[in-house]
Amino acid sequence: MPHRPPPGIDTSTPHSARIWDYWLGGKENYPVDREAGDAVLRVLPGIAASARQDRAFLGRAVRFLVREGITQFLDLGAGLPTVDNTHEVAQRVAPAARIVYVDNDPLVLTHARTLLQGTPEGACDYIEADIRDTGTVLEGASRTLDLDRPVGLMLLGVLNHILDDGEAEALVAGLLARLAPGSHLVLSHTCDATTDELDGAAMRRAVAEVMERGGTPIRARSPEEIERFFAGTRLLEPGVVSCSRWRPEPPERRDPEVPHFSGVGVVPS
Repeated sequence: MPHRPPPGIDTSTPHSARIWDYWLGGKENYPVDREAGDAVLRVLPGIAASARQDRAFLGRAVRFLVREGITQFLDLGAGLPTVDNTHEVAQRVAPAARIVYVDNDPLVLTHARTLLQGTPEGACDYIEADIRDTGTVLEGASRTLDLDRPVGLMLLGVLNHILDDGEAEALVAGLLARLAPGSHLVLSHTCDATTDELDGAAMRRAVAEVMERGGTPIRARSPEEIERFFAGTRLLEPGVVSCSRWRPEPPERRDPEVPHFSGVGVVPS
């Protein structure tokens, strides 16, 4: 039996977070989202695998940051909770890790209590704010995180909803300028690269499909455009690559490329 949407949730228009949830095999989606998701799958059949690889990248990146001594995370555009959220991955390795999620989506707000179930030793908080409002974001985050110490800044699948390059780049630069040296930027983004394994034109058609259905605005960027977000950081090896190719575990693993690219950069001293 279909579950009823929470009060105030619009189920007449597809929503990017719910489409993503559908591709990941979640349950927080509605017919309009599944129809949009299926339409994109017809254009870009590998998009569901891409969503799963993006989630796997999050896990590898968070574990890497914890090994580097990062135990506090600011996750912008948190989206719907699913398996292995940032706090779950971090606190599994470092139970005292502290995580702040930020989103302004009413659908996500209805799931805030799920996001807030962290370990007793650590902390998990949620801020309702537009990520463009960096002052509010950082002020709220400072109630849980020590911004004088390195932070893992998580921007996964969120900058692709800011269509203007200058605005998106300024947002990242403004946040990084307020973070302590040694902080890490973890970023993933839809990508329209054409390689031996990827069809950039298909990604652009998929983005057009979502936009035409009235969903959340979205755009794909090239690897070079994505790399610009790391200005002011030291981009770690292997640079900006397909999520499936960022430091795979085990290292010799070689999954197919997916049209979500990712990277990790460090704020220098």
